[in-house]
Amino acid sequence: MTITLKALSALLTYPSEVLQTEVGGIRDAIKAENMLDAGVLREMEPFLTRLESADLYELQEHYVDLFDKTKRLSLHLFEHVHGESRDRGQAMVDLAALYEKHGLLLDANELPDYLPLFLEYLSTQPIEEARELLTNTAHIIAALEERLMHRGSPYASVFGAILGIVGRHVATNDQAIDDTDAGLDDHAALDAAWEETAVTFGPGEPTGGCSVDRLRIQMRAGRRDVRQSTT
Repeated sequence: MTITLKALSALLTYPSEVLQTEVGGIRDAIKAENMLDAGVLREMEPFLTRLESADLYELQEHYVDLFDKTKRLSLHLFEHVHGESRDRGQAMVDLAALYEKHGLLLDANELPDYLPLFLEYLSTQPIEEARELLTNTAHIIAALEERLMHRGSPYASVFGAILGIVGRHVATNDQAIDDTDAGLDDHAALDAAWEETAVTFGPGEPTGGCSVDRLRIQMRAGRRDVRQSTT
């Protein structure tokens, strides 16, 4: 198991008392595995200190404001590639099948493209395979890091650490960051923005089995989508 990927997965989950008590162990485990360079660890330290010592309700409020109220900061990877289109449904099926193939079963309320879950899966795989799949999502990770930096959020350092595992920085093609949804705090507006549409798995591409190559193609396709959305 790659401890650092498992640790970063935990750091991106909803803050809880348990997570706060585990920050010290997470910090030590990341340092011990020595997968991240010293500069990345220094950038993460203010985030870890805040997560460890700040008021839990403030941490939870900040988390919700970022990742639940702001669509462009969603932790669901395919949201940034396919939105609510039918293609996202097929990509979900492929990713869930990949997890199950390797013994990771999902709870009924979990979506397979949830970034902490994806990182947890990668932590169980050989590091080279994990890096290859992570590289195929790196354009999304880099865009999220840049948007979080734009907001001054310490969570940006966690996304920087994820990119550090890939071993290189990735161009986001997000030259003009559009944060028009940053103030979307009104519950009615929020519900409208996140209104779910049914995903149909009817005639079309078969859903049986999972092709890792197809999954990689779907993730790489997001690079074109990100480029087109910023031109």
